[in-house]
Amino acid sequence: MSARGEERVEERGVGRVEGRITARRERVHVLTGAVCNNNCVFCMEEDREGREAVNSRTDDALVRWIVETHPGAEELCFTSGEPTTNPALARWAKLAKDAGVGRVSVMTNGRALSYEPYTRRLLAAGMRRFYVSIHGHTAKLHEGLTRTPGSFEQTVAGIRVVAGYLGRGVELHTSTVITKRNLPHLGEIYRFLRGLGVQQVVFNVMQANGRAHTHFDKIFPRYSEIAATARAFLEEARREEPRPMAFLVDIPLCTTEGIDDFHRGYVERYVHFEPPGLGAHDRALAPEHAAERTGPAGDLVQIRRSDLDDAARAKRPECARCRYDAVCEGVWLNYLARYGWDELVPVVNPPGR
Repeated sequence: MSARGEERVEERGVGRVEGRITARRERVHVLTGAVCNNNCVFCMEEDREGREAVNSRTDDALVRWIVETHPGAEELCFTSGEPTTNPALARWAKLAKDAGVGRVSVMTNGRALSYEPYTRRLLAAGMRRFYVSIHGHTAKLHEGLTRTPGSFEQTVAGIRVVAGYLGRGVELHTSTVITKRNLPHLGEIYRFLRGLGVQQVVFNVMQANGRAHTHFDKIFPRYSEIAATARAFLEEARREEPRPMAFLVDIPLCTTEGIDDFHRGYVERYVHFEPPGLGAHDRALAPEHAAERTGPAGDLVQIRRSDLDDAARAKRPECARCRYDAVCEGVWLNYLARYGWDELVPVVNPPGR
């Protein structure tokens, strides 16, 4: 890992998790298209036709408007669909870089990155951070979740290609969505990815919507099981690495007491833009917000992560006593419908704090 990358991790990782969440700056997401060449069982974007209607609105004019109207954004990230299937990606990355965006990034399954000339094209255009989705350390585990034969080999090859450019201002993170299938293998996944050169290994707890809702009973473990497994894995990892670069994200903080704050990640604050009345996020908006129009042609609505949280998550009165209440997004309603509140106990006076 480059010294610059290490410094960034330290700046973001040290300190109480509540303070880090409060200090989050907003990122901007650019929706890139309808196509994805994987078929993940937990994909939150189950409505592919709806995604096409929403994401097809993105063009050069919209990307230019986004970068010009968000000069203080922490990061501009291309996402939704598989960005590398959109031939405009490199052009849009250059547009963002030329406009002075501090960090241009992409969320990708990494398969196209295995073709090094393409990766070099993205780097030349200004892409600097790569979030690569990989969900297992073997083809059997990963492809059982992506339901796409050959995807593991290509994704691993893509990670190797990007890792070859570390130390040149390039950053490489991975995202592993936790399911019942890969939960027992967190340590093996972590060691495998660090061995490939990955700087930060992020374990994401599923958002309980889309296909994760459809297949919930088959793939969604309890938060308490996830937290216990993560604690055990991190204790073991610390025997090999003083500070494992592993982070657990999008799980209620009350369930992760006992895990060092350094490893307790948080959900980013983000904003994106889509046509009104089409996307799942837009349907979650309050009517007064849904009426507001923006964008280069005045035909879009602004959607924040918090809009979906407010509509799809809940808290109970006891949550007000918890030390994390001010920074907690709440619990998915469809998670509560299956598992209830029993494992979600307010943290009032943690020992030693």
